[in-house]
Amino acid sequence: MRFTLTTWNINSVRLRIDLVAKFLKATRPDVLCLQETKCPDDAFPLKQLRRLGYEHIALNGQKGYHGVAVVSRIPFDSSDIRTFCDKVDSRHISVSFGAAAGLKAPVVLHNFYVPAGGDVPDPTVNEKFAHKLSFLDEMKACDPLHPMPDDRHILVGDLNVAPHEHDVWSHKQMLKVVSHTPIECDKLLAVQSRGQWIDVARQRTAAAEKIYTWWSYRAADWAAADRGRRLDHIWVSPALGAAVSDLTITRAARGWERPSDHVPVTAVIEV
Repeated sequence: MRFTLTTWNINSVRLRIDLVAKFLKATRPDVLCLQETKCPDDAFPLKQLRRLGYEHIALNGQKGYHGVAVVSRIPFDSSDIRTFCDKVDSRHISVSFGAAAGLKAPVVLHNFYVPAGGDVPDPTVNEKFAHKLSFLDEMKACDPLHPMPDDRHILVGDLNVAPHEHDVWSHKQMLKVVSHTPIECDKLLAVQSRGQWIDVARQRTAAAEKIYTWWSYRAADWAAADRGRRLDHIWVSPALGAAVSDLTITRAARGWERPSDHVPVTAVIEV
């Protein structure tokens, strides 16, 4: 089965539902994972998405902040929510695709919105940065999150860390900027190593090639400046490592009217 999956930090799903619809009509992924939906579950735009054929939806939202959702054209068997750092702040949701989707072996999909961490990369004076570091530590320590050798798992989301040198526009200038500090990069890579997760973008793109999924709103001309970061990730377990057939970053979405500062990242996986 050809399984097409998109992850996208939408930065308010109600504000940008027309952009979501535009993308879904053009691309038709099987599953769309959204982050930073900024929407309580009872206000999520279910009707618009179901009219587009996305009838299976799992939500973990809250008013005004954070929030994650899985929006699917194919049925899933179950969903689950985990909390981290003893905070109920809507940063994770997972779904399991199995018999209802016609799969002989299940596929578990985790959708994350890792804390951004604020502006000051010092946990002693910045509680947001301390929270981010603790969140990454808990992701590493969470045994159920990480796949066993034969498990078919996928982890996606706005992980809010650009872990490699060419995941940012300037490695040297970004070393003291939250999202690319050495401590964050080391902790995210430790999460990846703990589960032997395969970073699909870096599996398919040379380490020396720049990859971005986010461009700041602060730039007068984001495209000309091109000071991007790769904050949005798709990881697969080793059992799916050879099953990924394509990866696309929809850079053009950053230039749409009233866009998110993140763009969709889409993988095609044979499951």
